[in-house]
This record gives sequence, C-alpha cells and structure tokens, in this order.
Amino acid sequence: MVVLDTNMMSVLEWRDTPKANTILDRLDRYPAKEIATTIITYEEQVRGWLSFIHQHQDTLVKQIHGYRMLNRQLDNYRWIHVLDFDEIAAIEFQSLKKQHRRFPTMDLKIAAIVKTKSATLVSENLRHFTPIAGLTVENWL
Repeated sequence: MVVLDTNMMSVLEWRDTPKANTILDRLDRYPAKEIATTIITYEEQVRGWLSFIHQHQDTLVKQIHGYRMLNRQLDNYRWIHVLDFDEIAAIEFQSLKKQHRRFPTMDLKIAAIVKTKSATLVSENLRHFTPIAGLTVENWL
C-alpha cells in the first residue's frame, strides 16, 4: 500500500500539471485499494482552506475562491481511501513523539499511521520522515 502525504494530495488538486501527472502515472501501477492517504492529511488541508476563508471574511471574492478550493479538495478525497488515526496508531505516535521530540506533531501522526499499516509513505518531505526507523518513504517528484 502507498499512502500519499499532504504535499502529494495538494499537488493532485491541480490535475493538469506536470507534477500531478507524475504522481498519477505512478499511481496507475497500483490497484485502487492499495492507494490511500490519512485523516491527518485531510485535517491539514481542511484547516488550511477554512483558515483562508476565515481570514477573508470581509472579501467575498476571496471567500468564493476559498469555498471553491475547499469543494475541489473534497472532490479530491472522494476517490481515495482515508486511513484513520486509531488506537494502534496513537500508541505508535506516542513512541515516535518520545524519539523525535522536535518533529512536527502532524508528521509524526502520519508516520504512525503509515507504520502501523506497513505501508510506503509518498512525500517530498523526506527530512521529517527518513529518520524514522521502520518507515518506508519515497519521493515521486
């Protein structure tokens, strides 16, 4: 199973770009049931667009754009399996947090989910993921 990190899901929001095409070409090698992302990635992206909308409460044009992008993001998640942050991942996260105190919490939660599924994480953010023992990470870009 391959699990797409937040940056990969962001790239896929822009389907007609060279980066998106590179990711989609690689995904074609996997059955749909072997492609996933995490609920943490979904949270990060939703928070980003909700923050954008909130920051532009006085500008309807920017709010319209923000809501369109939020809807586009929702469409982007309709085709992919979203892995939960469950009890097993939470235990793994606590262990990773002790080992990597300076790493961003959300990255450690993503790593915990991926490790508990014995999957491969696809991310451009190798700096935060390659030091984690037992985590397989690939950068397709």
